[in-house]
Amino acid sequence: MQLKKNIKVGNKLNLFLFIYLFIIFITFKTSAEINLNGKNTDIKILDKISSKNELIKLVNDEEFIYKDLAIKSIKCTDSKFDDNPEVKAYIQVRDLTKKDRNNVFVFNGWMFSSSPSIAPFDHPVYDIWLVSCY
Repeated sequence: MQLKKNIKVGNKLNLFLFIYLFIIFITFKTSAEINLNGKNTDIKILDKISSKNELIKLVNDEEFIYKDLAIKSIKCTDSKFDDNPEVKAYIQVRDLTKKDRNNVFVFNGWMFSSSPSIAPFDHPVYDIWLVSCY
C-alpha cells in the first residue's frame, strides 16, 4: 500500500517539474526575441566626391538629415545568436535636392550587413551601408 502512494507523489512532482521548466523556457524564448529588435541603427555614409565616410547613428522611426539626404530607419533586427549572424534594417532615403519629387524615395527597402549588393543604394554622390543594430 505504501508503494502506491510514492508513485502518485512522484507523478505529481514530475508534472510540476515539467510545467515549471515549460514556463521558464517560454519566458527565455520571448525575452530573446525581444532583444533581437533594436531601437537604433548604425549606418556608414561614403561621400564619393571627397572619399570620406562617416558613421551615423539613427534612432528608429526618426528622420535624420545628412547633407542632401533624409534618412529614416523603420526597423532593424540583429540575429547575433544564430550561426550566421545577420543585421538587417528597413531604411528609407529621400534626396532633398529633387524639389519636384520630394516624396519619392531614392531607396526604400531592406538593407543587409553581410550582403549590401542584394538591395543596393544607388546614388551619384553618396553610398550607404548598414553596420549594426542595437
